[in-house]
Amino acid sequence: MTRAEAADMPDDGARKTPDRLRRQASRLLSQLTVRSDRLINEGLAQVDARKWHYAVLASLQEYGPGSQAELSRRTGIYRSDMVGVLNELAERDLVERVPDPDDRRRNIITISARGRRRLPRLDKVLDGLQDELLAPLSPAERDQLVQLLTRLLDHHTQTS
Repeated sequence: MTRAEAADMPDDGARKTPDRLRRQASRLLSQLTVRSDRLINEGLAQVDARKWHYAVLASLQEYGPGSQAELSRRTGIYRSDMVGVLNELAERDLVERVPDPDDRRRNIITISARGRRRLPRLDKVLDGLQDELLAPLSPAERDQLVQLLTRLLDHHTQTS
């Protein structure tokens, strides 16, 4: 239990968070993000993967090869962190890097055959983790939640 979780629980185990805090969507999203990240990170670590590995492989599978900068934009991974992620993926033979024929200063990243085989396995792991995260919700509620979160994210991504 984290300090934040402990601060939310008195000795008898009952919640002591004021209602006005429990009605703030931003606070609820922040707290759920912490728990979600922990669940996903720990679950993927059990299969020797990280969430950024999955993001890059999924992007390459869906949109095809790209430069490091392009992958950074597609995945939301900072450019400075992308090199490390790609190094890890290349060491595991999950991606291939080749010089861009139009600009020798940059590389084009492609998902490898091994990466294509690895991605469906990671899909299954993440599906199970999503089920665990969203356990209290019905399938219709899960779909609705994803639609609402997507709408919020799209709105704030376009305006920032």
